[in-house]
Amino acid sequence: MASRAPRIVVMGPSGSGKTAVGAALAVDFGVDFVDADDLHPAHNVAKMESGVPLDDDDRRPWLDVVGQRLASSPGLVMACSALARRYRDRIRTAAPDARFVELVVSREELDRRMRSRQHFMPVALLESQLATLEHLGADEDGVAVENIGGIIEVAARARTALDQADRR
Repeated sequence: MASRAPRIVVMGPSGSGKTAVGAALAVDFGVDFVDADDLHPAHNVAKMESGVPLDDDDRRPWLDVVGQRLASSPGLVMACSALARRYRDRIRTAAPDARFVELVVSREELDRRMRSRQHFMPVALLESQLATLEHLGADEDGVAVENIGGIIEVAARARTALDQADRR
């Protein structure tokens, strides 16, 4: 990584491991960790809890807060779905140096994980998230990492992938 502290968004659908891997990556980089779920306004959370997917009108103000939080931090790892390219572009408007780590997990594993945890996002919304998901483009500053294995192992692979991308 560059000598300055990184601004990293760990992205993927619900159940992909963003929070666990993001927290481990933050420890590795020695920076703070924020879960963007905690930045959602109450009406977004209520909408998701009721099984209704967010639309772009719901997401825009939230993504602005995510970008502002990244931009105002000297270094930060944030867990944020950032499913679509336009969402990542909106984050980059405020934090142009943000880098993305996309956690890749099979649909079956996402379903299993979502059923085994307590979270406001119901399993019923997984399909809408997968329909919205646009994988990182080759022109985006980021890496895709399979979330297979232990949390520390996945975070280490993400760090290695980011470091290797820096050398290109």
